[in-house]
Amino acid sequence: MSRAFVNEDHEPPRRTGRYELPPSDAPDFGTRVARMMLEAARVSEIADFELATGLSWGDARFVAEVTAIRDEAERAGDDRLELVAARYLRAIQK
Repeated sequence: MSRAFVNEDHEPPRRTGRYELPPSDAPDFGTRVARMMLEAARVSEIADFELATGLSWGDARFVAEVTAIRDEAERAGDDRLELVAARYLRAIQK
């Protein structure tokens, strides 16, 4: 068999260590988690975020925070952040 078809490489290490949740009693917990989740989605690392934190994309607990971030992104002209926030909000409706 050609070596081109043999998978000798292992999956690269996940970067889950960089997704650490703030203390749950922090007054800005929801905002910080929502921003962290949307930033993970912005760079296509939502699976890493979910694995590291145990939270799921589309978790309804963060609707208000994600809505505020989406509105802020729209005012700032941050199309990518606005897009991932809108996707998050659509995921909640399902």
